[in-house]
Amino acid sequence: MSRFAPHHAPALSPDEADAVRRALTAGDITVFADGTAYRLPDAARDAVLDLLGRLGRGESVTVTSAEDVLTVAQAAELAGISHSYVRKLTDLGTWPVAYRGTHRRIRREDVLAWVAAQKKGGRGADPDTGAAAG
Repeated sequence: MSRFAPHHAPALSPDEADAVRRALTAGDITVFADGTAYRLPDAARDAVLDLLGRLGRGESVTVTSAEDVLTVAQAAELAGISHSYVRKLTDLGTWPVAYRGTHRRIRREDVLAWVAAQKKGGRGADPDTGAAAG
C-alpha cells in the first residue's frame, strides 16, 4: 500500500562493491546532503547500513516504503470500535481499504485521522444509512 514506486538498484561492479565494503569496515559513516553532515536517528542509520552492506556484498537491492497497515481487529482496537463497525466504515469508503486476498488492510493514518475527527465532533456518516450522523 505504498504511495511510492519501489526503486531497484542493480548490483554494483566488483570494484564499487569492494569500495563500499572498505568504507563500512572503516566505521565512519557520515551522511552529507548539500554539503552538510547529518547524524541519522538509529533506525535510519541501521537501514542505511543494511542497504550499504547488501550493495557491498554485490547484491542488487529494491527500496520501497512500508506503510503501517492494520487488520480489521487492530483498526477496531485502535479506534475503540467493534470489528463490524470497522467493516461498515470500509464498505462505505469512509476508510480506504486494500485487500490481501480476502483480508482487509487499513492504513493506520486513516484510522487516526477518523478518530481525531470524531473527537472534534465530526461524527461522520452513519454506517447503516450513509447519512451524516447528527
